[in-house]
Amino acid sequence: MRGVDVSVFNENVDWQALKAAGIDFAICRTGFGRTDADETFAAQVDGAHKAGLICGAYHLSYALNPDAAAEEARFCKSIIERAGVMLELPVWVYVADSDGYKQRHGFDFSRANVTAICRAFLDNIKPLNCGVYSTYSWLTDFIDWQSLGCQVWNAQWGEQDSLHGKMWQFTDALKVGGQTFNGNTLYDKAAGSQASAQPSTPQSADSLIHSILSNRKDDASAQPTAQPSAPATPSNAQNLISNILNRRDSKPSTATSTEAKPQSSTQSAQNLIHNILSNRK
Repeated sequence: MRGVDVSVFNENVDWQALKAAGIDFAICRTGFGRTDADETFAAQVDGAHKAGLICGAYHLSYALNPDAAAEEARFCKSIIERAGVMLELPVWVYVADSDGYKQRHGFDFSRANVTAICRAFLDNIKPLNCGVYSTYSWLTDFIDWQSLGCQVWNAQWGEQDSLHGKMWQFTDALKVGGQTFNGNTLYDKAAGSQASAQPSTPQSADSLIHSILSNRKDDASAQPTAQPSAPATPSNAQNLISNILNRRDSKPSTATSTEAKPQSSTQSAQNLIHNILSNRK
């Protein structure tokens, strides 16, 4: 999958042109540091979604120590929650020193300190899924990303990705419709179904069912081809989805004055969906 990452510096993005050019996803900046939000975040995600792209987010870290990184993570999470957007791809923390801020402030460039900063951000962004985004030199010289056990987004412009993690930023000069973007490759399409930020308001049962069915398609495509056999019986997840659809189509029964008030169709559907997700683990 091909994508772009955007921030306030990408003005008036023509999302339809990006979609038409074969762009599948956008990673939108939430902000930087502990107090500075990107004012375009919600609008960028909304525009990308309306054009049919899936989205993730990234946050620029200026943390000099793990405590500051923890604050940044909580700030990043609050931005996403206030925006009330759904993220199909992970949140990424960008750790490097692109503008020399760390150098000017006596930063400890040891591998132990930088890795601890990444770990603090990852721990405090939970329950959102998060990965580490940085340049190839930082990922090899300063960040022990293997010990973090997280997804990696490697910024290495050119024709080769030396890490081949989850995502690769291969250029800062991708031109589409007269606009210039950072260009990225997402290696695993199924990654979009594994990490999401819950919106501020609950999804409808229809939306959740659609997501489950989409995820099951991704799961099926990732499985090795099985030998021909007798038709399989429906899975527990399929049965539960069928129950959801049947319940939503039928009229709720009238409760007597001594009976507990029945749950709404959306509430009961969401409970069943929770069971589906548990069964799929």
